[in-house]
Amino acid sequence: MSFEVTQGEAFLSAVITRIDARYAPQLAMSGTEFVIQKYDDCILSCDPDRLAECLQNLIENAIKYGDGRRIEISFDKMDGCELITVLNAGCTLEAKELPQIFESFHRGNNARKVPGNGLGLFICKRLMSLMGGEVYADIRDECFCITLVVKMA
Repeated sequence: MSFEVTQGEAFLSAVITRIDARYAPQLAMSGTEFVIQKYDDCILSCDPDRLAECLQNLIENAIKYGDGRRIEISFDKMDGCELITVLNAGCTLEAKELPQIFESFHRGNNARKVPGNGLGLFICKRLMSLMGGEVYADIRDECFCITLVVKMA
């Protein structure tokens, strides 16, 4: 697979507005609570289209593998980076599977009845790396959390 990234700068608000516009209507119709926590706008060092693609992959996974109750995007700042976390309620992935979820074609035990090819998180990891960022996963209080670490400009 070939990945092209055009590194530039983008306001966090522009990327989040784009994600909100794409998913808020769909999630409202399905009865899924979609929460975007408050954040301080900043300029990110990234390819805005590729960052949006990463967030779309994370939200699509949250829709497929969550329990349909809640998807939340939250924000934090650390060491000159913006941390963007996508959380979905109802995690059925086992913690022992976390180290493999970013491998190409890996599908967790919770994916048996869900269509997919196991590339979404692999693509996110690769794109974030090319943008000088990182991605990591965690399970907290039966919720699955994926955090994108994006450098601020």
